[in-house]
Amino acid sequence: MSSATTLEIPGYIAGTWDFDPPHTYIGFVVRHLVVTKVRGRFEEVEGHIVTAANPLDSTVEVRVDLNSVNTNNEMRDNHLRSGDFFEIEKFPAMTYRSSGIRQVGDEYVLDGELTIKDVTRPVPLTFELNGFSADPWGGTRIGISAKGEINRRDFNVNFEGVQNGLAVVADKIELVIDVEAKLRTEG
Repeated sequence: MSSATTLEIPGYIAGTWDFDPPHTYIGFVVRHLVVTKVRGRFEEVEGHIVTAANPLDSTVEVRVDLNSVNTNNEMRDNHLRSGDFFEIEKFPAMTYRSSGIRQVGDEYVLDGELTIKDVTRPVPLTFELNGFSADPWGGTRIGISAKGEINRRDFNVNFEGVQNGLAVVADKIELVIDVEAKLRTEG
């Protein structure tokens, strides 16, 4: 990733950061029967961020275990794991790999490729760098929040459920992401 401009951020730290899974949230929101929204998250997430000397050249890689989906309803979670949705027996993970960062107005966008099932598509995520902080154990943390949107059908998640003439699950999926990561140290 190369950019023509350099971004200056007070307190910025260049380095490689590993996700802290208990403090990382990869979630989604989808309409159910048109009248409400169902929220879910993935409990098993791993990834890393490389903050480059020029922040606009930074990168992110993420791997999500699709078996770890949690919507607080075991029957629904098992349905999401099935061939109607994620098909986890064949496709156990989804991944995201960034390809660039750009500024759009006052916001920053992380461009990247999301892979679900057998499909890889570009998915931009609007993000906010929440900051850097020392932790109580002598380490350093970074916090980032992001949001985006996908159409599930673009990733061959084509469940056609209809109840009383209403789509059981909407096509549009909102992505909600909060990452806390720890700076790698030598040794």
